[in-house]
Amino acid sequence: MKRSRFSEEQIIGILKEHQAGATAADLCRKHGVSDATFYKWRSKYGGMEVSDAKKLKALEAENTKLKKLLAEQMMDVSTLKQMLGKNFLRPGSRRRAVSWAMKEKRYTQKRACALAGIDPRVYRRVSKRPADTDLRGRLKELSSERRRFGYRRLHILLKREGWHVNWKKLYRIYREEGLTVRRRGGRKRAVGTRAPMAIPQGPNQRWSLDFVSDSLSCGRRFRILNVIDDFSRECLAAVVDTSLSGDRVARELDRIAEMRGYPCMVVSDNGTELTSNAILKWQEDRKVGWHYIAPGKPMQNGLVESFNGRMREECLNEHLFDNLRHARHLIAAWRDDYNHHSLHSSLDGLTPQEYHKRSREDQNLNSANL
Repeated sequence: MKRSRFSEEQIIGILKEHQAGATAADLCRKHGVSDATFYKWRSKYGGMEVSDAKKLKALEAENTKLKKLLAEQMMDVSTLKQMLGKNFLRPGSRRRAVSWAMKEKRYTQKRACALAGIDPRVYRRVSKRPADTDLRGRLKELSSERRRFGYRRLHILLKREGWHVNWKKLYRIYREEGLTVRRRGGRKRAVGTRAPMAIPQGPNQRWSLDFVSDSLSCGRRFRILNVIDDFSRECLAAVVDTSLSGDRVARELDRIAEMRGYPCMVVSDNGTELTSNAILKWQEDRKVGWHYIAPGKPMQNGLVESFNGRMREECLNEHLFDNLRHARHLIAAWRDDYNHHSLHSSLDGLTPQEYHKRSREDQNLNSANL
């Protein structure tokens, strides 16, 4: 903007002369200004003193400065939003962000470094690290040949070929080249059988397992392992504890088997405790078949699911458990009542214990007739 020949003090002095009686035409001729300039001065500075003009000038300067700061701030916000898509965890990525801001947004180096959070000396530092072109090329070749090999096994292959490289350096190059092996989707599940299950025709032919969770009055969570006989609907165990691992499940199954013998088959879902190495080893050692239901299909294990619903409705929702001992006592009492006093329409109106006893008597009678 063109700077005026007159200062604010001089303009106010000219306007004072006009107030004293001098005509506008004489003042314009005397000071060499146009009529439009004179009347513009009068609209802006009319009735002001020199101190008021100085204050107005300071306010205009401050307003200009604030406008500039606001514009820079808005530009920084816009630039930072575009930078957020970049990874700022390492100095290399910050350097690239600074270079991008300087090239695309015409930032100065100091301003771009402040925005990216990096010291200008770090940005200007030249790396003396070797390019390792041969190593990178060989690593790419091996990774293309062994697509499921991670950097550890690739490191062993390179050592066998005579490459002397630290595994941490190899891992850095491995990441920089984008050779990370992608994990396959979904967790590994136990194989088990998927064939339709036959209806058990006698006790101890098939057991069903499942977990139920609840909480104590203090808010601490606990779990219940329920084991039932699918033929008689008898609850063989209701193990209550805060943690039930695969080893614990295997021990509880052995404890039940000491009294009843081992079943022909066990049915369960694909929970981590029931697909652990301890359970897989237990199946193999005891020669017990294990059927895993399809994921997301609890109706395939409907007998124990029905039992869990009855336990929750008749016991868990009816009591507040003070501690783990209290919970074990009440659940054991409910289990005893269920086995000996709860009548089932599917069992011809008998209790699980009565139906089990009657089936034993029928088997003994049949064997005697034979």
